[in-house]
Amino acid sequence: MKKVLLTGVSGYIGLHCAVELLKKGYAVKGSIRNLSKAQKLTKTIEKYVNLNENLEFCELDLLNDDGWDEAVTDCDFVMHVASPFFSKVPKDENELIKPAVEGTLRALKAAHKAGIKRIVLTSSMVAMLGDLIGNENITQNSWTDINAKNATAYLKSKTLAEKSAWDFVKDKEMELVTIHPGPVYGPSLSDNLSGESMTLFKQIITGELKQMFNASINMSDVRDVAKVHVSALENEQAIGQRFIVATEMAHSFQEITKLLKSNGYEKVGTGVAPNFMVKLLSNFNSEMKGMLPYLGKKYVGDISDTKNIFDWEPIPFDKMILDTAKSVSEILEA
Repeated sequence: MKKVLLTGVSGYIGLHCAVELLKKGYAVKGSIRNLSKAQKLTKTIEKYVNLNENLEFCELDLLNDDGWDEAVTDCDFVMHVASPFFSKVPKDENELIKPAVEGTLRALKAAHKAGIKRIVLTSSMVAMLGDLIGNENITQNSWTDINAKNATAYLKSKTLAEKSAWDFVKDKEMELVTIHPGPVYGPSLSDNLSGESMTLFKQIITGELKQMFNASINMSDVRDVAKVHVSALENEQAIGQRFIVATEMAHSFQEITKLLKSNGYEKVGTGVAPNFMVKLLSNFNSEMKGMLPYLGKKYVGDISDTKNIFDWEPIPFDKMILDTAKSVSEILEA
């Protein structure tokens, strides 16, 4: 049985990847920052799949060398999902950039030392947004200009981490595949609503967030993201490619609220905050400042390569949004 080192297993995407890997017959070694989480994570994952003793954990830190070489010694693949994420802008951008870049290089260096060839890396569409003016078609060859106006720490962290990965494997016998979701939604496998996606839906369905900001981009179902991560492990056509895993079309954030409102979520507000107000508030609110690269813009990603190479069709937008809302509602009511 082939074993995968899965970094960031406790996260929203990481949990879905763990379940998908186990369902597909892989053994999983999940990295967490503290092994005290292991028992709770095991109980969470075994709700969805029979473990058959194919799940274990190791303790790794994106900013620390300890344990990386030992973690990969008995593994066949590395799936590097772990990366810091905050929509708000930190006071020091290196709070995001440093762990993203250094963690990626630690995973790759350990894999190379252990003779592991295939690495699947979670990147993001935010690493593909060009000069941040919007209204452009994003392809496998698109990169975000980190020097562009309004390039946030998060955009820089994902772009620089991915570039460091491609630079590292360039002269080595390693096979890198990068996965690029847009904003990720879909049901949560845990009862944790502290992540960005779950927090947003909690605020929407409880009526705490009255208005959405004006922006459109392809959106991603976490189940699709996990499925393509796992499919990329052994697909020979995937080697050396960057795959957008998202809806066929770009969707606005107001479409989310309108869909929920029309499906019985009565507290949902369907307004759109004026651009000038978001820009004004961004001077005082770090979360609003994080929205500036998207404000008033539309980004459209081309998913044709992903569909063709993996024989994959994205989960429909309506199902993704309604399944997310149902999941969050059930957690809130529990």
